[in-house]
Amino acid sequence: MKKSRFTEAQIMGVLRQAEGGLPVSELCREHGISSATFSAA
Repeated sequence: MKKSRFTEAQIMGVLRQAEGGLPVSELCREHGISSATFSAA
C-alpha cells in the first residue's frame, strides 16, 4: 500500500475547513492537492 503524503491530522484539518465553508478550490490550492483527490476523500 502506498504511503500517504499527508498525515491523518492534516487530512482532518482540511476536511474541517471545508465543512466550515471555505471553497474547495481554495483549500486544494493552499494544500497542494487536486480537486479530484479532495472529492475522493
